Parts: sequence; C-alpha cells; structure tokens
Amino acid sequence: MTDTNVSPLKHFVQAKKKINAIFEQLLAYVTEGAGFIEESHQNKGPDQIATEEQLEKLKTFASKVGGISEVLARRHMKVAFFGRTSNGKSTVINAMLWDKVLPSGIGHTTNCFLSVEGTDGDKAYLMTEDSEEKKSVKTVNQLAHALHQNEYLDAGCLVRVFWPKSKCVILRDDLVLMDSPGTDVTTELDTWIDKFCLDADVFVLVANSESTLMQTEKQFFHKVNARLSKPNIFILNNRWDASASEPEYMDEVRQQHTDRCIGFLVDELRVMDRRQAGNRIFFISAKEVLNARVHKAQGMPEGGGALADGFQDRLVEFQNFERRFEVNNLWVYFNSLNCA
Repeated sequence: MTDTNVSPLKHFVQAKKKINAIFEQLLAYVTEGAGFIEESHQNKGPDQIATEEQLEKLKTFASKVGGISEVLARRHMKVAFFGRTSNGKSTVINAMLWDKVLPSGIGHTTNCFLSVEGTDGDKAYLMTEDSEEKKSVKTVNQLAHALHQNEYLDAGCLVRVFWPKSKCVILRDDLVLMDSPGTDVTTELDTWIDKFCLDADVFVLVANSESTLMQTEKQFFHKVNARLSKPNIFILNNRWDASASEPEYMDEVRQQHTDRCIGFLVDELRVMDRRQAGNRIFFISAKEVLNARVHKAQGMPEGGGALADGFQDRLVEFQNFERRFEVNNLWVYFNSLNCA
C-alpha cells in the first residue's frame, strides 16, 4: 500500500536509486559492446560487424550514458540561498530544518558560504575546503565560534556543516542547503557563480519585504541566468510580519511586491511565464516560523511568544513554499537528466 504521507523528496531518493541501477547496467552493456566492436575493427579481418560510422555512433551513445550515470551518481538536490546581507537567509534555512543549525541574528552574519547536509552519525561537525579535519560542533553557538576562529575564510570559501539526520527530517532526503554571504558584500559574482552555482538545482532569493528588490540582487541573478539555462528560482519576501503594523496598506504593498517580482522573473530574466511566476513568490516571516517550530519541538505551544497579527497566515505561506519546493525539485531532477 502506498504511503501518501511520504515526502516528494523521499520519492526523489527512491527513484534516483532505481534509475541509477538501470543506467549502471546500461552503461556496462554499451561499454562492453563498443569494446567488442572496436576490437573487431583492430583485427581488420573479414568478420567486422559494424562500420566506422556505426562504431562512432555507439561511442557517442556510450559517452552520453556515462554522462547521465555521472549525474545520477553525484546528485544531491542542491538548493542555494541568496540575497542581501541580513535579509534572513540563514533563518529561512533554520526554519526549514526546524532547528537553529546555522548562526543567525546580531553578531552572526554569514561571512562565507555554508552548506548543510545530513550525516548518519549522532554528532554534528564541520569541514573547511583546505582540511580533511572534522571539527566537532554540538550547538549553533559552537558553530558560530568555530567560524569566527577561521578569520582567514573569505566570502568565496565554503564551510560544509554536517548535521545529524536524526535531528532534521529534511536532511534524510539527499538534500544540500547552501547559505551565502550577502550579494552586496563582494564584486566577485562571476567567481561565486563558477564555484558554487553551476551545479545548483534550485535558487531561493530571500528578499526584504520592508524594502524592495535591489539592483545588487538582480545583478547576481542576471549573471546566473547568463551562465545557466533558465535557472529555477523562488522568491521569499521575508519579514512580512512587519506588515501587521500597517494593515491598511498590506494588500497594496503585497501587490506591489508581487508585480515587481513577477516582472523580474518574467520580463527581465525570462525564466518562466506569469502563471509559473505567481507560484514562486511567497510572503513569510522566517523568524516567526523558526521560533514556532523550535517551541513545538520542545513540547511548547507552536504559537507561543509575542507574535504579530496574521501569524497563522504567514505560517501557512511558508508551508506552501516548502510544499511547492519539494514537488518542484522532483520535476527539476528528471528535467536535468533530459539535458544531460
């Protein structure tokens, strides 16, 4: 009987394993066949079973199958989060993980790239690019302290955080979440794209709903769009709880943000149509969701603490983002195979 509660990302993991096994067998058959035919050509005897042209076609086919197998073998679902400094990128990731995994808030601004992926062990640890050493990290405060010890790390460096899968359900589904410094802290956008973005499956732009999309944010995604074929983008208008203090303008401001975001995705980047773009824009408060989920995990009421009016609506909006994100990722994965 099918479990209807299984995450779409879990279906992705199961499907990937089955497809990987099929392509491994196919690659073995094609490689063996090409080798057999090539050997017959080297003998230059009368028993040659294929022409040179047919042999080249078979080699090309083997190369394509090998490329797809490589994609299958290395494939995590990599999701990259970008936006200006202090827009709440780390908090969004923490909310998705239901835990304060990444340092965020005052004094913990992300100053380099941070990836979060699951580990089967019961202890969290981190690794830097220039070392094989596994540095133990038990709490987010230790993580922040460990990062501050590495003052030589610049914005173009990557720190890999391994968090126990037993603590975060989403990390069990072959998912890698990548946090980034603000797009406004460096001019080395091309280097960032080459190093961290070319293999990303999904991009999440975390914007500040108290302002508007800035040119630095747009510039980064224009560069990404020039390097990748129609990057898959979601836009989160964070800190939407601020709208509760001005309810008379809420609908008008939301429509203004929506129109600008749709215009950016459709008219400027041209990565999707207006119907698709409407399903990629969300109004959330990541801090509210994170606090609610941490409270719930600790057995306290989900809505505990001082929450602005409309919290439940913003929580549902965040949940809708996660749901669309999961379903969309499964589609992106199979589409990437067609392009391999």
